[in-house]
Amino acid sequence: MELLADPNVWIAFLMLSALEIVLGVDNIIFISILVGRLPPEMRDKARRLGLGFAMVSRLLLLFSLSWVMGLTADLFNVFNQGISGRDLVLLFGGLFLLYKASHEIFVEVEAKDQAGPQDVAGTAAAAAATNKLFWSIIGQIAVIDIVFSLDSVITAVGMVDHISVMVAAVIFSVLVMLVAAKPIGDFVDRHPSVKVLALAFLVMVGMALTAEAFEADIPKGYIYAAMAFSLVVEGLNIRARAKRKALPPRI
Repeated sequence: MELLADPNVWIAFLMLSALEIVLGVDNIIFISILVGRLPPEMRDKARRLGLGFAMVSRLLLLFSLSWVMGLTADLFNVFNQGISGRDLVLLFGGLFLLYKASHEIFVEVEAKDQAGPQDVAGTAAAAAATNKLFWSIIGQIAVIDIVFSLDSVITAVGMVDHISVMVAAVIFSVLVMLVAAKPIGDFVDRHPSVKVLALAFLVMVGMALTAEAFEADIPKGYIYAAMAFSLVVEGLNIRARAKRKALPPRI
């Protein structure tokens, strides 16, 4: 009760929640793009599972703070550069994100007509292939959730002293992302150009994670500013295309 009566705790909760939501944007984009490959009736379930994994991984990391903070200690040196457990997680996570985003861009741009489970809908083979794709996507989401959660939790530890406030902020931010995930996913699916742009954002995030693993810090503000500017420009393009379609045909 003393915590609830302390205005500083509420300020910390709001600031941390906002930060968790902002840091979760790239996670939502990643989930939205991956679940877009599933049949429509399976997408909501995949989103809920993906964000559920995100919440569970963040809470588990919060409850093992001593282990998480121990990841910042150097394990070995490479060319006089200390490499910690956190650096390894960021490195492999960044490389995975670079590979996955580049592969998805290729599929979207060059291999759109690749055969998939939908091509043989109604058969037992199609159902098995769809189920395999579903759990493959959930596995990929779980892997990248750990990477995003690690950075998020370390940031939270530096901002707030009370673990109960951190837990409340994580749960609240995931609930907000759960509400926002479907509209964002539907919007990305309706606009292929936005999907490619979102994948390009993930390439940027992968590069930033890889650079951060080698202590080359790239301020997240620059990345988010570039994302916001690109989205505004793409929004204007979408509006312009809609207006052109609404015009009567020229004779």
